[in-house]
Amino acid sequence: ILMHRDPGCGCCEQWAARVRQAFGRNVRIVDDANRTAFQRQVGLPANLVSCHTAIVDGIAFEGHVPIADMRRVLASRPKGVRGLAVAGMPIGSPGMEVPGRRGDPYVVVAFGPSGTRIFARHQG
Repeated sequence: ILMHRDPGCGCCEQWAARVRQAFGRNVRIVDDANRTAFQRQVGLPANLVSCHTAIVDGIAFEGHVPIADMRRVLASRPKGVRGLAVAGMPIGSPGMEVPGRRGDPYVVVAFGPSGTRIFARHQG
């Protein structure tokens, strides 16, 4: 599993640790000051950017995508979907929890050649 992140981003490490544990595989973290080029390469729309971009078995995951959503897209491989994204860094998403604070609602968006669509909704 390869993850490009904004240099030094700590929440990315928390998300990567969960991915490592859930998938039982190493996550190679690359500090990438020019991550925009990598995001373009995977076909990520500019309005869906976050702090890290990971590639798992050929599928791109932008931001703090929950493990359950990752597993679902990897198992189903929907036609026209290149990846999933959680835009920004919503409080309560995996790796963005704040003790004592309820998470914000957020959506996971599928993106690819067939456009974008909501893949999942989370209450935080």
